[in-house]
Amino acid sequence: MKAIVQHGYGEASEVLRLEDVDRPEPGDDEVLVKIAASSVNGGDYHQMRGTPRFARVFLGIRGPKFKIPGCDIAGTVEAVGSKVTKFKPGDEVFGDISGGGFGKYGGFAEFVAAPEKDLQLRPSNVGFEEAASFPQAAVIALQSLRYKRGVRQGDKVLITGAGGGAGVFAIQMAKSFGAEVTGVDNTEKQDTMRDAGADRVIDYAQEDFTRGDERYDVIADLAAHRSIFACRRVMAPGGAYGQAGGSVKQMMQAIFLGPLFSIATSKKMGYVTHKPNTNDLAEVKELIEAGKLKPVIDREFPLSETAEAIRYCEDGHARGNVVIKV
Repeated sequence: MKAIVQHGYGEASEVLRLEDVDRPEPGDDEVLVKIAASSVNGGDYHQMRGTPRFARVFLGIRGPKFKIPGCDIAGTVEAVGSKVTKFKPGDEVFGDISGGGFGKYGGFAEFVAAPEKDLQLRPSNVGFEEAASFPQAAVIALQSLRYKRGVRQGDKVLITGAGGGAGVFAIQMAKSFGAEVTGVDNTEKQDTMRDAGADRVIDYAQEDFTRGDERYDVIADLAAHRSIFACRRVMAPGGAYGQAGGSVKQMMQAIFLGPLFSIATSKKMGYVTHKPNTNDLAEVKELIEAGKLKPVIDREFPLSETAEAIRYCEDGHARGNVVIKV
């Protein structure tokens, strides 16, 4: 089969190659999926570069332990393992396969043997390319909005990185929960945020939301351009701040200082560790089928141009999600 294979760490165009590899065989609790589409997420370009460097403890010190990248997939079940009860050949599925071990299962390929627990039947109202855009980004959005408190009817919610893959889903989810939503992103993505349903949009290059007078019940910080000290200032009493993106410095602030702030005040702050799981993916599927969560796809690339797709996302150009057609 054809697959994207990673050789070392560095620029995607330098370390990724389209190669012929052996088709995997499913284990007892695995499903062999013929992949129709995948999508690019932030974790993919961090895996290409092996960053942050401490992550190489899990990815591989001198080079990637698992050679085929890609987390999100949508496709058709080709075969099932002896202990699989949820699926049968011919079923159309989607999911985030990073839960079995980041990089262990590769979605940038024609086939993958993925854990049964990481998959759901494809939503009936979207195609394969659309389905592939949801799993990781939508679950990250859901987990960020739920952090410590959850979004309630009438809440004021602020989402940074709101024009990107997870951000456009976070806007839609927060609106479906009855919130008033403010989206923050760059100049190019203002219309994308409005189209996703944001009540107010902010261009971070023109306005610093942390210096404004508005106070927010929930902040889903998917970009982390501002320190958590500044973000704490615009949180409402009893509010929650969940960071799920940004630099290593910002991440360390959220991990180590967030819990201290949470103890000292009624404002809860911390880092949202992405945890792929069946229940959250099932909830995402319900939102999709109810018409409350719609795909926002910027571009589609063929499998052979996966390196270019990753570079496009890494440069911050993507408005919504980028899909790989296998």
